[in-house]
Amino acid sequence: MTASHSDSLVVLFGATAGAYGAKLGSDERELILLVWQVVDLHSKKVGTLHKSLVKADNLELSDQCQEVSGLTPEGLSKAEPLDRVLQQFSQLISSDLKLLGRSSYTLCTDGQLLIRQVLHPEASKKNFLLSDCFYSFYDLRKEFHTCYPNSAPVKDQTIKSMADYIGLETDETEEDFGVWQVKTMVAIIFSMLSETCNCRFTDPETVKYKYETGPCSKSEAVDSETVIRARGLPWQSSDQDIARFFKGLNIAKGGVALCLNAQGRRNGEALVRFVNPEQRDLALERHKHHMGSRYIEVYKATGEEFLKIAGGTSNEVAQFLSKENQVIIRMRGLPFTATLEDVLGFLGPECPVTGGKEGLLFVKYPDGRPTGDAFVLFSCEEYAQNALKKHKEILGKRYIELFRSTAAEVQQVLNRYLSTPLIPTLPTPIIPVIPPPYTIAAGSIRDCVRLRGLPYTAGIDDILEFMGDATADIKPHGVHMVLNQQGRPSGDAFIQMKSSDRAFLVAQKCHKKMMKDRYVEVFQCSGEEMNFVLMGGTLNRSGLSPPPCKLPCLSPPAYAAFQTAAAVIPAEAALYQPQALLSTTRTPQASAAAPPTVTYYPAQAAQLYMNYTAYYPSPPVSPTTVGYIAAPPAAVAAAASATHTPMLPQPGALVRMQGLPYNTGMKEILSFFQGYQLHTDSILVLYNFSGQPSGEALVTFPSLDLAKKAVAEKNGRLLGSRYIELYLV
Repeated sequence: MTASHSDSLVVLFGATAGAYGAKLGSDERELILLVWQVVDLHSKKVGTLHKSLVKADNLELSDQCQEVSGLTPEGLSKAEPLDRVLQQFSQLISSDLKLLGRSSYTLCTDGQLLIRQVLHPEASKKNFLLSDCFYSFYDLRKEFHTCYPNSAPVKDQTIKSMADYIGLETDETEEDFGVWQVKTMVAIIFSMLSETCNCRFTDPETVKYKYETGPCSKSEAVDSETVIRARGLPWQSSDQDIARFFKGLNIAKGGVALCLNAQGRRNGEALVRFVNPEQRDLALERHKHHMGSRYIEVYKATGEEFLKIAGGTSNEVAQFLSKENQVIIRMRGLPFTATLEDVLGFLGPECPVTGGKEGLLFVKYPDGRPTGDAFVLFSCEEYAQNALKKHKEILGKRYIELFRSTAAEVQQVLNRYLSTPLIPTLPTPIIPVIPPPYTIAAGSIRDCVRLRGLPYTAGIDDILEFMGDATADIKPHGVHMVLNQQGRPSGDAFIQMKSSDRAFLVAQKCHKKMMKDRYVEVFQCSGEEMNFVLMGGTLNRSGLSPPPCKLPCLSPPAYAAFQTAAAVIPAEAALYQPQALLSTTRTPQASAAAPPTVTYYPAQAAQLYMNYTAYYPSPPVSPTTVGYIAAPPAAVAAAASATHTPMLPQPGALVRMQGLPYNTGMKEILSFFQGYQLHTDSILVLYNFSGQPSGEALVTFPSLDLAKKAVAEKNGRLLGSRYIELYLV
């Protein structure tokens, strides 16, 4: 039994199979030794001194451990495991207290590490509960410094330095390891209890029993010395999983904020806020400790970063999160027509929602449109577990995903959706653009240069810096990066100069000049040659090689649209234009050139371009202002009439893939859908404006039935090390 004002102390010392002293527990090594003795604070009597070896799962001892402790693997192999040793610990303490006529006690240790960094993490990993006595303890170093303010700072104290300060004469070599430490700590305590010091043990350290959830306001002050960033978390980790990883340390209320990527999905990182800098410093010592089979990186972070993720200003969210100690579940993939009653009916009576409709929060865009996400509150773990069993069950015509969530994730998702959509959308069902006043050059005039051998991390800014003063001679929007078939940087780029003379000078001046750690070759070329490479062809010593494209009947007139610099369609737009990406049946009229007012990109040509090139306009015009000018309805109709092409071709069915590994290419996707009658022309890997893979792809199936079958059979399957989500678009 323990109490806040105990009449006894249990002086406790321990050692692990690894690091010793200030690094105790930092290497995740198991406990191998416990030594303890009961001290009566009133009579100043002591109980029996006990020493117990602990059998670790891994009996290998570090050199430092063997040298300092004198213990051997052979001796430890005969000991009891930790859970049994702790049972004996409680029984022996009860017996000693009874002999001393006392009933309550509090642990007293040399510093924080044994309790916070060793016992609690190890018990958590081995899935057994520690008794209440391990949630309250006195830190002898802090108590000593309070009693002797002129002594060394707490972080620099050791048992020997404290003994030396008060003039205790001790010989460490006369006693067994652990025994000397406990006897010396007892002597220090008696000195502190003397009339000259009159120390009172009344304010113990505490370890939180569980993590408390709660909201965080953007106006709240967050000390940067209390925040860390954890990286490498499993994507399905909840705030409780992260709190368990930091078991023994006190996390602030609502102090776990899971970070989301641009698509609103967890990215394997979290920001964690602790109650004080001391706890944060202990958390940093858990760098590369393990959560399951994965090691977690732990770094310093700032209060500003935490508020950016976890802070909120919405009254609706604050009211939703005002109910404390609730389990939060996130629902994803809800039909846009779903109502509160629909969701409550889906969850059913076996998992009642806290407060009924008040325990549901739909996530919406700024204009009030539903996003398909919602958050739900449950009063206990049992109800939440019942809800999670409904993961991927059907509501309406859609399967619903359910995940554990946090208050910080609620704030973060709402903040993102209410400020701007996670992925920009376009209202038009196909891709009309008004050709801009500039064009990609054509013809044999050698007014372009080709850069070869660029670092794969190079961007537009790097190229402009590489060009130096010659940037003034680049045509507006004249920088073109080239991607390979997998959508990755190919190391090539083309630049349109104002004249052939300028192109010649740049080629002479910059050829084999260094960019980062690579030299770059610069050649003068023509607009015709540039266009051919941007179309997927190659330049070699024997001349031009045609684009490696198997698309049927793509006759020269169909390339008329590619004369404009907006011919390459960024993935963000293509993502929401499924009809334009479905394969079309070519008719003789389809190759007719579009009128000059509006350009429509044939679906096949758009796919070809996405596979082989990416267009980057040079500053100051951003990609969102180039080629995405909505055409007037009359112009759209006129263009459709002139081309005699169906505006919404739908002979097949489109499936959207999410969660792809970023190195996924055509081959991997074809292998994933083996047996579904697909070929490379059916697949469109999507990229962001930086030319990097977005982790998504669009796949055209020959029929709707085949697409539905693929979604039913392949959704949630692994591709590489990641689970893939499939949606029928």
